[in-house]
Amino acid sequence: MPSPQQARAQASAITSGKAAPEAELSPSAQLRALFDRPRLSPGQRRIAQYLIENITEAAFLSITDLADRVGVSQPSVTRFASAVGFSGYPALREKLQSIALGTLAGGGPDEENRGNELQAAVDAEIENLENLRRDFADPNLVIDIGRKLSSSTPLTVLGLRISVSLAEYFAYAARRIHPDVRLVTRGGSVAYDALLQSREAGGTWVLAFSMPRHAQETLTAVRVARGAGLKVALITDLALGPLADEADVAFAIGTGSRLVFDSYAAPGVMCSALLQAMTDADPERTQARLEEYEQVADQHQFFLRD
Repeated sequence: MPSPQQARAQASAITSGKAAPEAELSPSAQLRALFDRPRLSPGQRRIAQYLIENITEAAFLSITDLADRVGVSQPSVTRFASAVGFSGYPALREKLQSIALGTLAGGGPDEENRGNELQAAVDAEIENLENLRRDFADPNLVIDIGRKLSSSTPLTVLGLRISVSLAEYFAYAARRIHPDVRLVTRGGSVAYDALLQSREAGGTWVLAFSMPRHAQETLTAVRVARGAGLKVALITDLALGPLADEADVAFAIGTGSRLVFDSYAAPGVMCSALLQAMTDADPERTQARLEEYEQVADQHQFFLRD
């Protein structure tokens, strides 16, 4: 009889396929697709990021107000609209308004019913999870990256500063199903050595985490990984910017920012989704490793008897 963890791995295998017709992309996903241009300037990326983070308000701003909010010139906004495929700012704003009105129509707690600040923080995380659920309507990217992470031996997991907790969680679970997971939680020359050693040992992929505030040393480590020939999958909260630009694939996942320290409900689910995709990629190895771990755990009484 399989252990509870083995049974869960088997029962929760991800089914590939395109989104159902009624499934809708989240507003942030729609905007990321809209602004997915490789040659946006730093100023244009700032405009794009502001629109992604403030779509329900920003979609109704005049060109003057938007330029003031972002801290750029009005011609910069016009050039941005042209860079992302529109005839000018009015055409871009019309598209933004259609996305924003769809967001508003989706409902959600109004200000009168938001409760206290702790409840509002939970509401914000619920919205992040709802956006992630819409992003998961087509699971093929998660499935594909899960396969690639599974086949990378060793697999390096990188998380520095505030991102250490997510990296440690992922690495701890991944070691149950992968034979060689290397965790990097220190930057500088320590990260440099670990990344080079991983590549020399045959590794092909790094899973990196970057949560606010984004560390310069994380960007440096990602560049070192790419320079060494490793590919980088990034879990972060920003769809645009230098870190996302450096990664081979970036999952932009909302974080809770209503309290003094951010919360990571949606990134945690993203971790679990990639772990599930890794288990699905090599079910025989998964089964063998979980069985072996259960035997060791029983032998040494790792866990309490519930």
